[in-house]
Amino acid sequence: MLGSSKIVAFLFTTDSKRARSFYEGVLGLRFIGEDPFALALEANGNMIRISTSRDFKPAPGTVLGWETTEIEGLVSGLRERGVNFEIFPGMNQDALGIWAAPGGDKVAWFKDPDGNVLSISQHVGRS
Repeated sequence: MLGSSKIVAFLFTTDSKRARSFYEGVLGLRFIGEDPFALALEANGNMIRISTSRDFKPAPGTVLGWETTEIEGLVSGLRERGVNFEIFPGMNQDALGIWAAPGGDKVAWFKDPDGNVLSISQHVGRS
């Protein structure tokens, strides 16, 4: 039923101006608008709503990710824009911070200014 519907993702921030600067200015998402409830941005036709909460604590794992066919180039480009990629002990990541799963999928993780864990992934057999 929902397989043909666009996704709306929800995140939290403690500072909507800082979040907008990161998601729009660094990651390149398109600003849609802001209302009393959330900052709205668009990524490839999908909406991301970022609500402000003073008591927000980030989740311990990945909350949002993007799929790509060129993970090395995308990670390199984001690093040039100041994004720091997470290195996890025991994950055997390469110099860019990209982990290769046994099946060939690749993932790199980074955090937004509020500590939300975000990811970029490349999956074998998907174009």
